[in-house]
Amino acid sequence: MIRPRIALAALLMLATAAASPPPTKWVGSWASSQQTPEAQNTLPADDLTDTTLRQVVRLSLGGGRVRILVSNAFGAEPLRIDRVHIARAIAADSARIDPLSDRAVTFDGMSGVTVPAGASYWSDPVAFDAAPLSVAAVTMYLPQAPSGQTSHPASRATSYLVHGDRVADADLRDAKTVEHWFQLAGVSVEAAGDARAVVTFGDSITDGHGATTNGNDRWPDRLAARLQADPATRAVAVLNHGIGGNRLLNIGLGPSALARLDRDILAQPGVKYLILLEGINDIGTLTRDAPATSAQHDALVARMIGAYRQIVTRARAAGIRAYGATILPDGASGYYHPDDLSEADRQAVNRWIRTPGNFDAVIDFDAVMRDPADPRRMRADYDSGDGLHPSPAGYRAMADAIPLELFK
Repeated sequence: MIRPRIALAALLMLATAAASPPPTKWVGSWASSQQTPEAQNTLPADDLTDTTLRQVVRLSLGGGRVRILVSNAFGAEPLRIDRVHIARAIAADSARIDPLSDRAVTFDGMSGVTVPAGASYWSDPVAFDAAPLSVAAVTMYLPQAPSGQTSHPASRATSYLVHGDRVADADLRDAKTVEHWFQLAGVSVEAAGDARAVVTFGDSITDGHGATTNGNDRWPDRLAARLQADPATRAVAVLNHGIGGNRLLNIGLGPSALARLDRDILAQPGVKYLILLEGINDIGTLTRDAPATSAQHDALVARMIGAYRQIVTRARAAGIRAYGATILPDGASGYYHPDDLSEADRQAVNRWIRTPGNFDAVIDFDAVMRDPADPRRMRADYDSGDGLHPSPAGYRAMADAIPLELFK
């Protein structure tokens, strides 16, 4: 009599397992690095008082439920957001949404949230059909302007502002437009249990200087499209944490790489991989205004390598694989006008990045982007025209050079 009972119990366990839904997890699908906007990118307080703000983002990974991360990271006082909605955007360059897809977002069951100064706040889960590589509109109503704006100035996406609470409007025809994101830090999706994210961490080359406004043709965008096209990597999201003018060691535009490591890498939902492309601004600023001594150049290289070690060590401790990307050539840059010592610094840093064991893998962007006839310069067909930033064609070449095996 024991054996039939055991067999019956086993059948019941199998039936229960078959009826249980597959495991899911929360993974970031879109993100942007937060900073205090520069003076020319700061909005007048009136523009964000009694204001509806609609911001369009392109998701990377899909899912059936989403959560929204609003941020007051650089605010001086608590920030009140009265209402937030998410909807499918009709197009990347439009304020129009599909009204049938519009969903109200709640925070602890309430329609609004007060975010403490210096903090960010995740919403409750909301049912929303987030398709991979789709564009979504996140619309929020601010009754009062933030006391200290938290922003991603180089959105390369159009945002829309109108006065009054018009969060649910299908279109904002009379809106003021700006190419910045404000108070919006992330969108995560509930995805399959094997879902994971890669953080692309860097400066303006990762942020997409030279990319097409509303075109989503930065190299992380192209990487996301490649990952979705391969059945073996469709569960991998891409989170762009580039900041224009960013530096490894010092405050440039936005906090330094080391200062924002916790928020922009370690705290990201579901992050499993890191691509680190950072350092050209550290090298360039050393001699931009005046020459530097050989000792100063040597000290800079040593400090940059120390910063890389810090990032890799902390990423690995969090179970994140750290991939080092070599620094692109900038010999034709009129902004930095690099000399022989600056080029030697770049080569020394790239040698360290390429040395086995320092990173978990190497993505050799330098080899892809340099001019074979003059390796100190970027290839003309990949150059945006300033000798420093790639064009959309250059960004595509960068993304296409990344082995997808790194994410399988």
